Amino acid sequence: MNRIKKSKEKPIQTVEMELAIANLFGIRKNVIVPNISWGFGMHECDMFIVKKSGVAVEVEIKRSKSDLLADFKKIHAHHDVQNRITEFYYALPENLYESCKVLVPENAGIIVCYRWIDYKKESRVCADIKRKAKRIKGARKLTLEEQLKVARLGTMRIWSLKQKIIKNEL
Repeated sequence: MNRIKKSKEKPIQTVEMELAIANLFGIRKNVIVPNISWGFGMHECDMFIVKKSGVAVEVEIKRSKSDLLADFKKIHAHHDVQNRITEFYYALPENLYESCKVLVPENAGIIVCYRWIDYKKESRVCADIKRKAKRIKGARKLTLEEQLKVARLGTMRIWSLKQKIIKNEL
């Protein structure tokens, strides 16, 4: 596979970043739910990942430097008072990495998303961890009930997306 030349590169959309991050963490081995904003008793999460081991990872997706800077002003500061998040990452398009890496707190990991041209000459977005997140002190595994609640929220998301697809096709 080859990277697309910068001059031909189109901006990466949020949904493309979500899919690339889900593939990075493994959609077949982990429970990965985008956009949890209610139902779990915590702040909004762009992506919430429950690993097979029962630990949770949060990924905050940022498509611009100004979006990243605005995130630092949030009251919750991505802190879960119930200590359910073990690792926290910021995901950025590759072209923002150099200018934004110094802004990201040291304990947070950094994921970069970039375009590839595959062997069929089709463009797709991939993700790599540039900086591993440090384990959050005091974080705990999710209980089985909490894991089930996250899985339930993910399932609810599927049906909402199917409704949107039908609406767009009619």
